[in-house]
Parts: sequence; C-alpha cells; structure tokens
Amino acid sequence: MITLIRNAHIYAPENLGQKDVLLAGNQIVKMEDRIEISSSLIDKEIDATGLYLTPGFIDAHVHIAGAGGEGGPASRTPELLLSDMLKAGVTTVIGCLGTDGFTRSVESVLMKVKQLRAEGVSSWMYTGAYQVPTPSITGDFAKDIALIEEIIGVGEVAVSDHRSSVPTTNELIRIAAHARVAGMISGGPGIVNIHLGDARDPFRPIYDAVEKSELNFRQFFPTHINRNDYIFKDALTYGLNGYVDITTSSYPYYQDEEIKPSTALRLLLEAGVPINHITFTSDACGSLPAFDSLTGELTALDTGLPASNLTELKDAVEIEKIPLETALKVITENPARILKLRKKGVIKEGMDADILLLNSDLSIHSLFALGTQMMENGSLLKKGAYER
Repeated sequence: MITLIRNAHIYAPENLGQKDVLLAGNQIVKMEDRIEISSSLIDKEIDATGLYLTPGFIDAHVHIAGAGGEGGPASRTPELLLSDMLKAGVTTVIGCLGTDGFTRSVESVLMKVKQLRAEGVSSWMYTGAYQVPTPSITGDFAKDIALIEEIIGVGEVAVSDHRSSVPTTNELIRIAAHARVAGMISGGPGIVNIHLGDARDPFRPIYDAVEKSELNFRQFFPTHINRNDYIFKDALTYGLNGYVDITTSSYPYYQDEEIKPSTALRLLLEAGVPINHITFTSDACGSLPAFDSLTGELTALDTGLPASNLTELKDAVEIEKIPLETALKVITENPARILKLRKKGVIKEGMDADILLLNSDLSIHSLFALGTQMMENGSLLKKGAYER
C-alpha cells in the first residue's frame, strides 16, 4: 500500500510546518515540502489541509490481558479491545500483568501481545507482576527479557503499597541489575516498571537502590506519580534525575485525591523537570479500586480506557497552554526513547508509518498503524476479531 498525505501540518513532534508525507509498506519513505510522484504509483492520496499530522501514540502501561481481582472473581477486568486502542490514537502499546500475579499469567500477556500484532498494531510487554519474587515464563525474568523479543523489561513491581510484597533494597537492586544485563543482551531497555502506592516517601526504595549500587535512576520507570498531593510533591524533585510517569485514566475517578494529569505536566515543567523525563500512560484495563481507610476493605472498583491520554493531551494544550509540540512528547517521542522502540515516536523518513491526523480541536480524523489505515474521518475501519 502506497499512501500520499498532502498539505499536513507536521508535528514530528517538533513543529515542522506544512509538508507532504509518503507511506510505503509499513514505513515513512519520504517527507518533503512537495512530493512529486506519478499518480499511477499511489494507491491512495489524502488532502490533509487543515489537519495536524503526528506520530501515533504510545501507551506504555496497559493491562492488555485484563487485571484487577482485588474485590474477588467478579472484579476481574476484561482484556483490551483493539477498537478502544485505535479510537484513542494508540498505535503502540506496552502490556503488563499488575496486582494479580497468582491467577493470571505472564504467558497470557504474551499471547495478547501476539494477538494485537496479528491485528495490525505494535505491542511489547513487561514480564513479572507486583510480586517479588516475580513470575516469569522461563523461570527467570532476566531470561524472559533476553530470549523473548516481545519482552522489554520487568514490572510492574509494586513498592510503597499495601498490596506490595515489600521488596528489600537488595531485592530491588538485584531485579534492576539483572534486568539491565538482560536488556544489554537483547538490545532492549531492560527497564524496571515500578508501581508506586500511597505510602509516604514512595520513591525511597528507588533512592536506596541507586545509593547502594552501581545503578542509576534511569533504570527505573515509576508510574502513578500523580496519585496524591504528597507523592506528586516528591515527584517534582525525583523527576529532576529520573523518569516520571503520569497516570491518566484514574483521574476522573479520584478527583479529590489525584493531581489532574494535564495540570501535573504543567507543574512538572514549571519545577524544572526536563520534558524528556515525563510520560503519560493510561493504565487502561487496570482496576481502579477504592479502599476503606480503616478496614482496608474494597469499597468501589472501575477500569479506565486508553482514550484518557488524548483527553489529557487536549487539556494540556487548551487549558494548561502547553505547546502541542511539547505535550505530544509525553505519548510519542519520550516513551519510544525510554523503551528503545527505535522505529517509533517520531515522524521522519525510515520510521514506522504510525500516523495520526488530528483536527484542529485535536479530535482524531484518521489513523495509520504500520502503514495501514485504521480510521478515516473519525470512524473505525477495523475492529478486533470478536468485536461487533
């Protein structure tokens, strides 16, 4: 399939102005002010005048095979639907297991990764779960990373949370060190995705691990940093040295506790946190539990959607007045760089043809995943195998 997109305003995510973009197969093969090519060679030509062209979004923390279970079997959450991913502008997703490393398996996440790839989008995953020792496929999470192409790191390992297995500093060092070496062998990031709970001084386990080892902060990828005001306050300092991931899907459910994601982005930037340290992820398909502060009993449960990233991107631009080229980085270039997804996150020749065309109000006009058009004029062209 050869597609020519004309007259689009390119946010690569840098603002490059109006250009033509040529897609062939699964790649961007040419980007110029004006591309001259015989119409007989083109399968489809799109006039994108008035539209923004951006990289497809990368959602780096999604419970693609389902999650939850804190409230018993009826509280287990369902798998990610391809249509929910596409309607959110997401062309690349990173799967993880989460709280339930007992009755759910890393193997099920891997097969969901393979399913999504077969359906035409890009997907990778973390091995492991909240628990330490953490579950794996081969019996050793480092071997999973080294041997299985779809596995790029370990996580989400829970710290500072009542659901955590409370790993010691030495255990966290060992996990991060082994993941790092496995990543060196595989050519991947070998990163440790860290779930931050509600405990005070939540980054302390990471600080202690770095202080007592040869590791650095960039070996860790902590998420849920906006879950309450005191954790976010700590993130303003931690983010000067390490990566900080803002969870977008839980804010509508916990507005009294959480820092709104778009506001969190602005506050991090105002505090001097480098933009390339910050990401948005949805935590989609994960459970959104509420617990009684006295008894610890589950009182409510919901689940989020990948579309929360796009919602918060719009608010970052329209309400927080963050330039689009800056805000886009947290769901395109930054996760691609942090996770070593070398063909993702940037619009330039030779990169994967994961393309979003956005209207001026940042709603989705069209979507391409690996060169195949998945949405057109705001409507889905493709759904998952069992979707109606």
